[in-house]
Amino acid sequence: MFDAEAEADMNQSAKRVLLVNDDDGFLEMVQVGLKAHGYDVLVARDGSEALVRAERDNPDLVVLDLVIPKRSGFSVLAHLRNGNIRRQRIVIVSGNHEPHYQKFAMSQGADAVLLKPFEVDQLLNEVDLLLQS
Repeated sequence: MFDAEAEADMNQSAKRVLLVNDDDGFLEMVQVGLKAHGYDVLVARDGSEALVRAERDNPDLVVLDLVIPKRSGFSVLAHLRNGNIRRQRIVIVSGNHEPHYQKFAMSQGADAVLLKPFEVDQLLNEVDLLLQS
């Protein structure tokens, strides 16, 4: 039997993950994995929307692409770390394999950096690890 109250309680306790990416294929693939792991998934397709969603929806973790429309991922990262928004965990995803980009992202407050292409399970493991600590 369906218990709407139990499901509502479970959804309220689910950790929120904000995906910031403009690639529909990536979003769909990662959303399916995160939902299967019990996370509440939010989506933003550009940097400006990411900041609005982060402030309004208060996610526990942000999966942030560096190359997105309207505001770069680095701009979003800086705002999340220096603004009035609480300190969410942040996983950067990037296709740029230059080591200085990874070091810069970590120095700016990212909790992890994953280089594309990666397996969804790798991202899910990182999310699980960061949200358990």
